[in-house]
Amino acid sequence: MVNTVKLLRKHLLARLFKNAGLRQDAVAVDDGAGTVINFWLPKHKATPSENGVQLMKPKQRRNAVVLLHGFAADGLMTWAFQVGALAERGYDVYVPDLLHFGRSTTASADRTMAFQARCVAAALRRLGVEERCTVVGFSYGALVAFKMAAACPGLVRSVVATGSAHVFTGAVKDALLWRLCPGTTFAELMMPESAGGLRLLFATALYMKLRWFPRRVLNDFLRHKVMSANRQERTEMLEEMVTRDKQASTPVFHQDILLLWGENDNYVPIEEANRMKEQLGKKVTLRSIRKSGHLVHLERPSVYNRCLKEFLAHVDAFSS
Repeated sequence: MVNTVKLLRKHLLARLFKNAGLRQDAVAVDDGAGTVINFWLPKHKATPSENGVQLMKPKQRRNAVVLLHGFAADGLMTWAFQVGALAERGYDVYVPDLLHFGRSTTASADRTMAFQARCVAAALRRLGVEERCTVVGFSYGALVAFKMAAACPGLVRSVVATGSAHVFTGAVKDALLWRLCPGTTFAELMMPESAGGLRLLFATALYMKLRWFPRRVLNDFLRHKVMSANRQERTEMLEEMVTRDKQASTPVFHQDILLLWGENDNYVPIEEANRMKEQLGKKVTLRSIRKSGHLVHLERPSVYNRCLKEFLAHVDAFSS
């Protein structure tokens, strides 16, 4: 039987990426662990040599936007409604699959977000992206984006975070589980193994009420590798994602930061975004989008894209 999710990815989502002028490429990171990051990247940015090694153009002439996906999907399924709008505005768009998602692999046992951030930054440099980069992160990807901003201030000029605080503490995790699904573990919520569990994940992440959703489609999601692959590695990533409350601290960011939020986000409520704005200081802007939940970029893509482009135009104007 044909997998509906596989068809959706091949005939709709991948087409949207290709129409935005993107192509897939694998970028090896020289870290001694055989790490390879799969990217959707601008077609003009990679030229195969005769021996198959990718020779990158030495000079980046357009500002780059890097889109980092969340925990329950890869780059293709997360950012299909954003890549075209950004490419149309003249940005070089890069969409990596984080390690243990999509086609990105590593032999390293490091499951931390800091490792994810280092690998993405190293891969971007191999692609010729060395400065003037805006990193847009959704949920888990936002945590990685903050790690990149702290570790690589010369690479990351600005950050857009959606649906995640700058640090994910045990208290935040416990409050989330109590609010959404008491009695369920974090791994059970984020990596469901049944159609009912996946329906709960979607229902709690959306503002729109899911009164009916075909069980076959839910089962196809579960069968597809986007949800089912590398479960052990992802379980370990969830464990590393949580910072002990006593170890949590507020970093100092020198970049402009946009917190772009769904007003009805049940995972990280808008009140948490307001607190984060106060903690991180004057260079942080908070914008909320009505009638949208955690998956705001999918529920209200036109509004989300407009807010994103306005922020990028502001950053362009002040850094030119």
